[in-house]
Amino acid sequence: MSTSDRSDELFGALPDMSAVPSNIDRRSFLMRSAVIGASAALTGTAWTPEARAQQAAKEAGATKLGATLSPDLNVVKASKGPVMTVLEEFYKVGPGPSSSHTIGPMRITYDFYQRCTKLPAEQLAQATGLKVHLFGSLSATGKGHGTERASLAGLVGKEPATVNPLFLDEMIAKPQQTYPVKLGGKTFNLSLADIIYDSVKGDFPHPNTMTCKLMAGDKVLYELEYYSVGGGFIEWKGYQPPKKGQPKYPYATMKELRQHAEANKLSIAQVILANEIAVSGKTEEQINAFLDKIAGAMLATVKTGLSLKDDVLPGPIKLRSKAATVWERAQDDKYEADRAIAMVSAFALAASEENARGHLVITAPTGGSAGVMPAVVYALSESKRKVPIEKIRQGLLAGAAIGYLCKHSATLSGAEGGCQSEIGVASAMSAALIAQIIDSPPQVIENAAESALEHHLGMTCDPVAGYVQVPCIERCAFGAVKAWTAVMIATNEIASRHRVDLDTTIKTLADTGRDMSAKYKETSEGGLAANLVLC
Repeated sequence: MSTSDRSDELFGALPDMSAVPSNIDRRSFLMRSAVIGASAALTGTAWTPEARAQQAAKEAGATKLGATLSPDLNVVKASKGPVMTVLEEFYKVGPGPSSSHTIGPMRITYDFYQRCTKLPAEQLAQATGLKVHLFGSLSATGKGHGTERASLAGLVGKEPATVNPLFLDEMIAKPQQTYPVKLGGKTFNLSLADIIYDSVKGDFPHPNTMTCKLMAGDKVLYELEYYSVGGGFIEWKGYQPPKKGQPKYPYATMKELRQHAEANKLSIAQVILANEIAVSGKTEEQINAFLDKIAGAMLATVKTGLSLKDDVLPGPIKLRSKAATVWERAQDDKYEADRAIAMVSAFALAASEENARGHLVITAPTGGSAGVMPAVVYALSESKRKVPIEKIRQGLLAGAAIGYLCKHSATLSGAEGGCQSEIGVASAMSAALIAQIIDSPPQVIENAAESALEHHLGMTCDPVAGYVQVPCIERCAFGAVKAWTAVMIATNEIASRHRVDLDTTIKTLADTGRDMSAKYKETSEGGLAANLVLC
């Protein structure tokens, strides 16, 4: 028998394309099938095409944790048209440590409670309690993210932007505490026991899936399935996006955005502002007031973080804060050569440590990456540069443009795309912010954002013990420094010679996230989370 004949016998015919299951990523299926075929050739094992296809589907499916998003999700549908995200949806104030695992679930349960208050009186008269079931990544790492506390807080009427973090801290100190909830003419008590960590693995519409139920004993009176889709954005089964105006300058890619800017002799910030007015219906004054609030909140998180020295962050890691120590050393003339990097790093550590404490932070774009952009804003505002608020607004608009595009064509969710979707996007947004503030042209802003994102590609989300501390806090410092580095390179090269465009890098971000094993996507099943032993 010839080598060719032997190979044909071992490999069998290639699986027909119709053999690719609808719920399995096609690329993963074909790669698994090729590996199985190669293994068969090496070991002398014969695989029929049917058995090979069945095994490839099994392995491709096993690596996913709801990673193949349901096409019914609006976050998937919205990627087909122009960018429609607005600032108030994007930059959110809320408690750390995670936009998808803390802010999102709190918004979800608050929404569910509000829905319950509108149910018919006869239905509410039967109610005995509320239950929340967490699935997928929310179940896998929810303990370390405070998901159960956030979920309970929403049920008892707390909103992310206004909740007192001390209220959430009390839940840690008093886990048996009950909280009264009034529905209709009845009041009943809820506790953390009403938040249930359910299945980690399953065919979920999104990795961050949860269900909320109004109960009458063991009977479900009313139930709704929700999804925390990243960056604090939420959806539910049957979700319809709110009606919005049409953008003045519609774009779905960086190429289109830059064409609008260059053709109309506008900056990236000016294009985004015009679209914001058209889509949201708000005035320029209202938008500026919101941007000022976000900038002020960013400065406040850094300032508070710097004021707390060498305290122990919550959780089993017993990690000590170091932002204040790094900042103090940066003031020492002995280390003057390191001062710029040290100060930016200290600011990022400060905001990220505030996130780890569960204090209020700003999603830019997520809670896990909430140290990156505030560090840059603080460095620009509170240093010798003293950049005025008008310039900071422009930077926040340009940064939002990059975040919008990454959300539109990839993801902001660590549970869906790994840490590249959080720190990588935050670094790219921050690079755009800096480049816009120094009045760089659109091409340079794109180049800076692209470089920052490119050099985070492949970064996994592997939080030790499920807490947003190791490696998350230091990653914010590196993301902030990389943003500055990206701008330095972009402003020192001939812009037209930059070889990689942002759209290509965002597509690569999406592709890499899809191919990444589920154990590296906020499940704490791999990487540092699996290898670091806590003693």
